[in-house]
Amino acid sequence: MTEFFDALETRNPAVREVALLAALPLQVAHAKLASTAFAEILKDVDPAQVSSRAALAKLPVTRKHELLELQLKSRSSGGNVFGGFCTHSFGSGLLRVFASPGTIFEPEGTAKDYWRMARAIFAAGFRPGELIHNSFSYHFVPAGSMMETGAHALGCTVFPGGTGQTEQQVQAMAELQPAGYIGTPSFLKIIVEKAAEMGVLLPSVTKAMFGGEAFPPSLRDWFTERGIAGYQCYATADLGSIAYETSAREGLVVDEGVLVEIVRPGTADPVPEGEVGEVVVTTLNPTYPLIRFGTGDLSAVMTGPCPTGRTHTRIKGWMGRADQTTKIRGMFVHPSQVDSIAKRFPEVGRARLVVSGEMASDTMTLKVETSCGGPDALSAKLMEAIRDVTKLRGQVEIVLPGSLPNDGKVIEDARSYR
Repeated sequence: MTEFFDALETRNPAVREVALLAALPLQVAHAKLASTAFAEILKDVDPAQVSSRAALAKLPVTRKHELLELQLKSRSSGGNVFGGFCTHSFGSGLLRVFASPGTIFEPEGTAKDYWRMARAIFAAGFRPGELIHNSFSYHFVPAGSMMETGAHALGCTVFPGGTGQTEQQVQAMAELQPAGYIGTPSFLKIIVEKAAEMGVLLPSVTKAMFGGEAFPPSLRDWFTERGIAGYQCYATADLGSIAYETSAREGLVVDEGVLVEIVRPGTADPVPEGEVGEVVVTTLNPTYPLIRFGTGDLSAVMTGPCPTGRTHTRIKGWMGRADQTTKIRGMFVHPSQVDSIAKRFPEVGRARLVVSGEMASDTMTLKVETSCGGPDALSAKLMEAIRDVTKLRGQVEIVLPGSLPNDGKVIEDARSYR
């Protein structure tokens, strides 16, 4: 790969880190000043001191359910529909408002390529002057606009196909001859199968950028067999682009406009490199300055640079959901409670609560990694801590460091639901 979207992608990692950390305290100060929500969340924070990864890790994580709760609370009292997170009111500073399930309202500002999608679209093989068939939804949710504004910033023309009307999608592709497709992989598969059923050839569609759902290797191979090279992007309605796939197909490269951390689910604590945890993102977006926003998605940092020459951090992509709250014997147990138990004992490393048996007659076992001696005494103390924190009785299993799976699970529900 010899082409890049811009020079930012091949910066020396140290130069990039300096630039991001120089922008961080300014963004925290802006969030405190212009966002009433972060004025409260960060009320005890001195922005000037947030100039390192370690300082950033001390700030609270705001998760999607908390953003929703604040939005609903604000709207119920006739306040700001965005819960005080957006720095603009309706008018010239905002082009559009979108609604995601919940309902969570998301603003779209006026900046060119507001959602920062052009970089990901370029990495998927699209180039200026091409026509893109965009089949993401254009109503309620921001996906259609996210991709269209990114394509425009790249210099492409867009056909707003949206969702549904499969035969008309086939006809439009056959007549317009777009260079490729943007949307979910499942919908392009439906379109390609419908085209075959109709006896219509779609020779121009040779590349695609996918989002919104999983894109397993089996489906990638299915498209490859039909002459379509598909690539993933990882984006959310709150944050825009977070990371994107390249021709190397080795993980996803983090976008240049965000700071990404991987934290232990249910906590604000970063995990060691390579360990699976929740993706937490801080954006440099002045309109919607989300500071340490918990996506609820699991991933892990990969070692080494991308083989394409891009030098930013890579993550493994979407690996599941981080919210593992589980109901046990009528009581909700949260990942943060498991973390609270483990932190009471310095000799304990990772911990994992396994719920087994059948519903209504389940058992829970806390597996903890430790290399210390005297496991019997530690087990007794841990059992006491389990009851103190969760109000439930549980067993303890001591295992050696490195024994627990690296899959981001803090609570594993292994019960039978027959």
